[in-house]
Amino acid sequence: MAKPVVALVGRPNVGKSTLFNRILGQRLAIVEDLPGTTRDRLYGDAGWVGRDFLLVDTGGFDQDMESRPPLPGDLGHVAGVESGLFLSEVKGQAHLAMAEADVIVFVVDGTTGITASDELVADVLRRTPKPVILAVNKADNKTLQENSVEFYAIGLGDPYPVSALHGYGTGDLLDAIVENLPEFESDEEDDDRLKIAILGRPNVGKSSLLNKFLGYERVIVSNVPGTTRDAIDTTIQYEGEEIVLIDTAGIRRRGKIEPGVEKHSFLRAIKALRRADVCLLVMDATEPVTAQDAHVAGYILEQYRSVIVVVNKWDLVQKDNYTMDDYTDHIRKELRFMSFVPVIFTSALTGQRVKNILSVAMQVYDARLRRIPTGELNRFLQEAVGKNPPKGAKRHRLRFFYMTQAGVAPPTFVFFVNDAKLVHFTYKRYLENKLREAHEFLGTPLRLVFRSRGEK
Repeated sequence: MAKPVVALVGRPNVGKSTLFNRILGQRLAIVEDLPGTTRDRLYGDAGWVGRDFLLVDTGGFDQDMESRPPLPGDLGHVAGVESGLFLSEVKGQAHLAMAEADVIVFVVDGTTGITASDELVADVLRRTPKPVILAVNKADNKTLQENSVEFYAIGLGDPYPVSALHGYGTGDLLDAIVENLPEFESDEEDDDRLKIAILGRPNVGKSSLLNKFLGYERVIVSNVPGTTRDAIDTTIQYEGEEIVLIDTAGIRRRGKIEPGVEKHSFLRAIKALRRADVCLLVMDATEPVTAQDAHVAGYILEQYRSVIVVVNKWDLVQKDNYTMDDYTDHIRKELRFMSFVPVIFTSALTGQRVKNILSVAMQVYDARLRRIPTGELNRFLQEAVGKNPPKGAKRHRLRFFYMTQAGVAPPTFVFFVNDAKLVHFTYKRYLENKLREAHEFLGTPLRLVFRSRGEK
């Protein structure tokens, strides 16, 4: 079930990234005292008083866009700093938040007062029916907190003075966010159809692959990278089962996502994979595995989604009897963290092996929902630990009591031990590998949880 989205918007250098890190309780966004430092639309799971939501830190403004002198033809220049291009980007950011977010937090700088850029964003946000919460950041002392009342003039309701740096006022801000979150919709929760997201960097043939699945031109296809801007849902029938296909815009590695519409596409792609059960990671057969491919794979596994690697454009590769095995070995080497993932070589142009993708996706989906009886799991645990006992001094050696499966999608296993802190990552990897040997979890990540004795 998709979580509601809360977007932080505002002009550069008002402290959006600092506030983002404060709410999440960790440094996920790069923070520098320079406008435009945020080059990516970062996201993270957040929660407050029992309500969970996806927090998105907007950014991506080019620092040079603000600091350069006005150029001939620039419109809307304000105080020698804000060019027409910059003003357009500010408005674009607000429009994107209006389109994608359920709650918008408009962040302003309490030390500067209301600026022309703030007025511009406010003018856009006043037109949305979605809740807009005004956060007056950098209210680091009592005087600045009292002065925040001047932001009533911006016409977006009560200003919430906060200090993202010191934590002041963030509780009240979160109360306001939670109060305005929409209720979860039950229709998605009850939707047990297999949902497949088609993901990958730009121009690897995702839309062509979707069209080949459907047999007609459902999506505009172009050889220009980034043609697809939206996540598009299409329903098909396969062997009597209804499957939802989600086509998405290409995801580029962090630092290469341009402002505006491409960043909008990134957010939609992230939301798409969060809705999916199985992701097709599409690669270009004419190129080696790139850092961008590994980056997209990382996004998928962060969300514990099942995955199939689809090597597209296979018709363009000169082949011999070893080409497919060599390319598979290359993928396994470059994506070492995805050794359990099936690899399919296909051509969206000719249709080669396209039908195999849906067949394998059904197998992967079945593995994602697989349950193993507790008795069988504990026989496995006894055998695995017996073959390779945990290392350590006798008094401080890791001991296993029993294990159980706590859930599916992804398969989640809980190990009850004497002290969870003694579980080394290498032993965790050993148990996962043995579990995969005993029970095939094709293309599906496993979640292993270790609980200390007495821990609830």
